[in-house]
Amino acid sequence: MAAISRREFLARTGTDAVIAGILAAGLGRTLRANPLGLPIGSQTYPHRARIQQGDFVGLLKDMKAAGIDVVELCSPSYNEFASLADGKATRKILDDAGMKCTSAHFTLPSLRTDLPKQIQWATDIGMTQMGTASLNGRVTNGMTTPDAVKRAADDYNKIAAETKKAGLQQFLHNETFENSRLEDGRLTYPVLMESLDPDLVKMQFQMSSMPTIGDPIMYFTNHPGRFISAHLQGVDVTQGMRPSRAGVPPVKPTPEEIAAAAARGGRRGGGGGGGTGGGGLAVGDDTVDWARVFAAAKIGGLANYFIEQPWELTVKGAVYLKALTV
Repeated sequence: MAAISRREFLARTGTDAVIAGILAAGLGRTLRANPLGLPIGSQTYPHRARIQQGDFVGLLKDMKAAGIDVVELCSPSYNEFASLADGKATRKILDDAGMKCTSAHFTLPSLRTDLPKQIQWATDIGMTQMGTASLNGRVTNGMTTPDAVKRAADDYNKIAAETKKAGLQQFLHNETFENSRLEDGRLTYPVLMESLDPDLVKMQFQMSSMPTIGDPIMYFTNHPGRFISAHLQGVDVTQGMRPSRAGVPPVKPTPEEIAAAAARGGRRGGGGGGGTGGGGLAVGDDTVDWARVFAAAKIGGLANYFIEQPWELTVKGAVYLKALTV
């Protein structure tokens, strides 16, 4: 091999580096994919003020620009979503924005007393799933009873049976009641799952609840095909497990808790359930191993997922998810 000068070596390696960079960029575009190849979604509840103010079109435009292609709505039984009561008109707005809506949350009273109307609205928009945030069983000081769990499950199984006849899949989110414990110390969530018909009712896992009800990887792996959906929030899993605050009167934080929150920049790091998306950590800025979570979610049957956080965190999370490979 002929000898080359240092200048020639640097020139060649520099060129090779540029080519390698171009190839890497191309490969990156090929390999990068939304988790499981599913479109990035967003629950609209954290952004409900814009919908109530008549800016649904603007919200969808902003979401599309952020890389979000699917939304989960709340039904007009939520006051802030009353302007979306015409399902066919709402479908046109979504179509014009290049967005899809596969599911929505419905208030439990509307499912109990006005189910045909709710089903028709969902059908007009083109949904395949209907769900509710919580079964709202009685919880006192974070505790409920086996009878309360059975009553709630029986009631929801009946609703889900009617929904299935219409060709829609019912799912259950977990907010308050589901994040409680039974009086014997058992977690309510897995007991409730045993009481719900696995064909009629699928589950939608609330990631901010993991410090209260446990590791989503465990649930997804142990219950194949049961988890059709998930809400994503950033969570600091290093904080460990903590009891649910469901049914517990709010208390003033201790000086130690205030100091700890200040040290984290005021961020709580993913709470035990709220529909506004928990604390101030974006998905990907937290300590969750999202690649493992999504790998397990494939076993669980995940068909869609929705970031459920304030706008700034939603945008950050979408950027992270676009680059996440599983």
